[in-house]
Amino acid sequence: MLVASAASALAASDTKRPNIIIVMADDMGWGQTSYNGHPVLKTPNLDAMAAAGLRFDRFYAGAPNCSPTRASVMTGRSNDRGGVENHGYALRLQEKTLPRALRDAGYVTGHFGKWHLNGYRGPGAPILGKDTHNPGAFGFDEWLSVTNFFDRDPILSRKGKFEEFKGDSSEIVVAEALKFIEKNRGGTKPIFTTIWFGSPHSPMVASAEDKAAFGALEANSANHYGELVAMDRAMGTLRKKLRDLGLAENTLLWFNSDNGGLPEIKPGTVGELRGFKNTMYEGGLRVPGIVEWPAAIKPRVTKYPAGTVDIFPTIADIVGLPATAMLKVVDGTSLKPLFARELATREKPLPFRHQGRGVLIDNRYKIVSPDLKGAKFELYDLETDPKESKDITTEKPEIAQRMRAALLAFHESVNASVAGKDYPEGKVNAGEPASRDWLTAPEYAEYLPQLKDRPEYRQMATKGKKKQSPN
Repeated sequence: MLVASAASALAASDTKRPNIIIVMADDMGWGQTSYNGHPVLKTPNLDAMAAAGLRFDRFYAGAPNCSPTRASVMTGRSNDRGGVENHGYALRLQEKTLPRALRDAGYVTGHFGKWHLNGYRGPGAPILGKDTHNPGAFGFDEWLSVTNFFDRDPILSRKGKFEEFKGDSSEIVVAEALKFIEKNRGGTKPIFTTIWFGSPHSPMVASAEDKAAFGALEANSANHYGELVAMDRAMGTLRKKLRDLGLAENTLLWFNSDNGGLPEIKPGTVGELRGFKNTMYEGGLRVPGIVEWPAAIKPRVTKYPAGTVDIFPTIADIVGLPATAMLKVVDGTSLKPLFARELATREKPLPFRHQGRGVLIDNRYKIVSPDLKGAKFELYDLETDPKESKDITTEKPEIAQRMRAALLAFHESVNASVAGKDYPEGKVNAGEPASRDWLTAPEYAEYLPQLKDRPEYRQMATKGKKKQSPN
């Protein structure tokens, strides 16, 4: 339960408050681990993490693409509530965020890797220090980041200063995060770190060594899986260093992806689930999810449905944050009880809204609305039909009606949030940036000569249009 005041939260001994690291892959599907039986990809380090922690069979991204899911991690709320309707939308400054809350509770906070919550579309550009929606504006003391996806030999921004790096992007951001962790481990403050990879998102560029095992695949798929090999290795580096530093026992390490897998990558990315990234079916929403915390979690696999929307409420419960740390309309719930014992059912359904579509997951049942303004709804029993092959709306009319009503109530609640009713001002403050392409944004004009000839931007800068997935 959340405590009533910040004073009582801070009264807890720092030694009992865990260090917290949230790691997120970019475009990694539910099926893309060897523990989930992928036919060609081996993920020994994620497998080891899963064997040592709580492995979720049913873990859900907050939405079927990038920025919205990241908003759900930051707020514990469905993405639309905070203005993040789609990829490349900015999170409102009025939202209460996890890093702000933890910093107020005495944590030192750092962000490393992809951001995508400041309203820019296009491949990841180094974030400007004057950006009103940079990671620091939402509570991160230190940050090394880019606006969106990034790959090998990236150029990143350290609090507004551009820095060039060589090597695999996943290994780079883990190395930089570990420097931050090592620098702060002997201090009086516990550590909160987010590591948000750019892999395995396009452009897919793996080293020859990392893609060597995939020579039989077409080039894009081989590079995609090579990036996952490097990302898995980076996870191994992170876990080993935490052990070497004596931090692993009381560090809560959370890993998941930001959305489902890609349809063009072969072999498949989502197991046998239906749909892919950008769909509201399981293949678009269900992702790998693992939480490792040796001091508090005994290893096991759970079928309990959970998602990124639960991350903030869970950490708030563990740390003892005040109830005021989150806005009143919270869509997630604390998973702390699940860390100690298996729970039979989830009391609070998981809601989703994205681009006019809606989903509600209530334990075994899932209702899908392809258009929340329309009359069509689909009901699936995920316990007997995880592939969502049979709509059972007519067979289970009472369940369908109940869940339809709950989904529409959620939809109306989100509409109120979109209008700003959750904020003390009762409205959305002026000045929030629109979604825009950084290559045509005036604030980036002076940097274009420096950036336009880099390989990750060259096609867009010279041809003036996107050649890669924008999410």
